[in-house]
Amino acid sequence: MIEMVIAQRRRSLGGGLDVGRVLPFAQRRMVGPFVFFDHMGPLDVAAGADRSLDVRPHPHIGLSTVTYLFSGEIVHRDSVGSHQPIRAREVNWMTAGSGITHSERFEKARAVGDHLHGIQAWVALPDGQEEVAPAFSHHAGDDLPQWHEGGVQGQLIAGSAYGLTAGVQTHSPLFYAHLDMEAGAVAEIPSGFSERAVYVATGAVEIDGARHEAGNMLVVTGAASQVRAVAPSTIMVLGGEPVGERHLYWNFVSSSKDRLRQAAEDWKAGRMKLPDADDAEFIPLPDDAPVPSPPAMS
Repeated sequence: MIEMVIAQRRRSLGGGLDVGRVLPFAQRRMVGPFVFFDHMGPLDVAAGADRSLDVRPHPHIGLSTVTYLFSGEIVHRDSVGSHQPIRAREVNWMTAGSGITHSERFEKARAVGDHLHGIQAWVALPDGQEEVAPAFSHHAGDDLPQWHEGGVQGQLIAGSAYGLTAGVQTHSPLFYAHLDMEAGAVAEIPSGFSERAVYVATGAVEIDGARHEAGNMLVVTGAASQVRAVAPSTIMVLGGEPVGERHLYWNFVSSSKDRLRQAAEDWKAGRMKLPDADDAEFIPLPDDAPVPSPPAMS
């Protein structure tokens, strides 16, 4: 059955880049270890776009960012020295751990134009691993197993599901997959995990006889095991095991509010390295204000 339906809420990241924010949600902050889920685009960008579209350098702790594109190209740079374009059906997996900064730049879009569409998720690190050394990895090809059966074209992004395992290092049990479904096709929702969800990126699907349109995340429980496309659809299936209570403040995730405050103070004081020596601009804390206890989600 469906436990909850979470509709995306439109948010502006500046420069004309809007996203559909799904997680965190006031009544459901996480699904397994997934603590953040943004649907980017679809957005057509004309050649010569202003650099204000770029996501400027900003910090993270206590999580892994997972960037996955349906179309387009983004250039990732970070403070451990990574400089990596990501294209459709590839994965950029950045583990922030004790602290990392990164930027995301739309260099191809500025040069020749682009059609941008994808998902960025955050996966909270489990107890005992929140302060691991920061790291980055890029994955494509054989690292991300694919299959095609019964009108479903699937690709595993991370974790284990459908009898497959992706070549992405994770820190807790989880699954994350992209399914393109023909109208009428039926796909399994992986079982064996405490928490699971389906996000409808395009099209419309049916679970337990109820229809759900694009832009909705369906948190499933109990016997829910299949999803049927009632139109050509792209969905993301995800879930895993909970990692314990997590607090969020701005771009930081931690089991400790004190750690959040320390990270924010480090960023404001310039103690966190930027991705590039010439990065003169960075994203300030909201309103450049002193850091309070993490606010309630809204």
